[in-house]
Amino acid sequence: MDRIIAKKSLWKQKKFWISAVGVIFLVMVITMLLGKNVSTVRVQEEKISISTISQGTFNDYIRVIGTVAPIRFIYLDAEEGGRVEEIVNEEGSMVKKGDVIIRLTNSNLKLNILSTEANLAEQINFLRNTRISMEQERLALQRQLLEQDYDIIKRKRGFEQSDRFYKKDIISKNEYLEATESYEYAVKTRQILSERQKTDSLFRDVQVSQMEFNLDRMKTNLELVKERLENLQVKAPIDGQIGQLDVEIGQSIPQGQRMGQVNDLSEFKVTAKIDEHYIDRVKKGLDASFTRQDKNFAMIVKKVYPDVREGTFEIDMIFDKDIPDNIRPGQTYHVELQLGQPETALLIPRGGFYQSTGGQWVYVLTGAGKEAVRRQVKIGRQNSQFYEVLEGLKPGEKVITSGYEMFGDNERIVFK
Repeated sequence: MDRIIAKKSLWKQKKFWISAVGVIFLVMVITMLLGKNVSTVRVQEEKISISTISQGTFNDYIRVIGTVAPIRFIYLDAEEGGRVEEIVNEEGSMVKKGDVIIRLTNSNLKLNILSTEANLAEQINFLRNTRISMEQERLALQRQLLEQDYDIIKRKRGFEQSDRFYKKDIISKNEYLEATESYEYAVKTRQILSERQKTDSLFRDVQVSQMEFNLDRMKTNLELVKERLENLQVKAPIDGQIGQLDVEIGQSIPQGQRMGQVNDLSEFKVTAKIDEHYIDRVKKGLDASFTRQDKNFAMIVKKVYPDVREGTFEIDMIFDKDIPDNIRPGQTYHVELQLGQPETALLIPRGGFYQSTGGQWVYVLTGAGKEAVRRQVKIGRQNSQFYEVLEGLKPGEKVITSGYEMFGDNERIVFK
């Protein structure tokens, strides 16, 4: 039995093409629908910066601006208030320890010294007169004792004579008793005078000791007042250079006011302010360096200050070996602070995008390079040139690295 094959083949071909057209149409519809759901912005390609992700060596350092400062400085505070009479050494002068920098005058202090000296002289005179009076009293009491001893000898002789006469019934009992009582009275009087001598001696010693103590205190007070007078001459506490001297002739300076400082120029340090982002990574002992006149100078982090102010913290660095010629306080250097050892990593050039996204996502160009879409990424360390890419990108991919402010919250960018 014969079959018509041609008709059946034609139907299958038509059915295939109809299905293919339907699939294409469905894909186009889906694409259009999806395209409508993705927020898109159109920008001119010339207004943005595009960079390529690369594999390379990541140098873990940051670049900071360091300012030269003396290794130490000592403030010049007024230990004693007064009026500026003379500025012996001007700001910027080199001085030795003990050199006079400023001379002050204080009339009240001079009057205080005169008053203290007068009180001291009066106390000295009073002590001298008291000692003379005590010596006179001591001599008078000693004379009384001498006289009393003589009186006892006489009365004892009379008592012994009366005792012999009474035993022989030559004198009456009453005469005998009078002689006895007179002798005993003289002996007791001598005992009282002796006790008085001891008591007066102790009293004199205590009184003189107290007066001498008060006199010593007055002398010490006078010395202190004279030291205060000496403090009116503001002297250099160390060898160095006078810095920030802020006084004028005739100016009244209260006690404790800061007038300037003396810088120790035997050594120097470099201070720098660093973003608080690095506070957990910057530690004492890290290496740093800068280049001046085609020569590299190595430094070491000596101190890290714990306080964070206005988003930054401060460090001190000292020179490891060589020091630049003609170095001066206040000079600035661009210092590279090494945070770690160089490592191979995926790198993305620095750009304004980081401030907009915090390194959490970027716009990545598609294969054709006519548009870019948002992609989640993970950024690690950073230096003055690159960010370290930890996740989300591959070598050779291109990303927009300029600022994202003009893109808003759009997920796709189409280049005009």
